[in-house]
Amino acid sequence: MEIILLKDIDKLGDKHDIVNVKPGYGRNYLIPQGLAVNANAANRKKREAILAEEEAKEAARLDEYKAMAEKMEGQILKIGVKAGTSGKIFGSVTSVQIAQALKDQLEIEIERKKIVLPEEVKEVGTYEAVLKLHKELTTNIQFELVEE
Repeated sequence: MEIILLKDIDKLGDKHDIVNVKPGYGRNYLIPQGLAVNANAANRKKREAILAEEEAKEAARLDEYKAMAEKMEGQILKIGVKAGTSGKIFGSVTSVQIAQALKDQLEIEIERKKIVLPEEVKEVGTYEAVLKLHKELTTNIQFELVEE
C-alpha cells in the first residue's frame, strides 16, 4: 500500500515522502492517526503543490539558518547542572536543555528536534552537539557542563 507521510516518522520516512507499507499498518494506524494519507492521484497533486511551496519557503529561510550558524561558530554554551563529587551529574542533559541554553545565551531559537546529541551526556565536561538546521546545512555547537 502506497501512502504519503504527513509527518516525519522514525525508520519509515520524512514528511511528504511516498512510502510502501503493509496495508494493515497504513489503514489501521497511520491514516487514522493523521500521520499519512493514501497516495492516490489527487493526493499526489496536492503533495506536489505543497512541496513546491515549502521548497520556496525553505530556500528563503536558508539564509537565516546560515546567519544562525555563523553566530554559533566558536561559541561554547555553559549549562549548569547538579553533580556529585565524582563529576557525574544527576540525570542527563537533553536537547531541551541545549535549546533553552541557545535561547538564553545566544538568543537563537531552534526546535529541540533539530538538535542531535552524539552520546549520552552524564558527566561534567565539554561536549559537542550537531544542529540540523536545514537539509543542506548542519553545524556543530560546543557546550560545557558546569557544576551549580
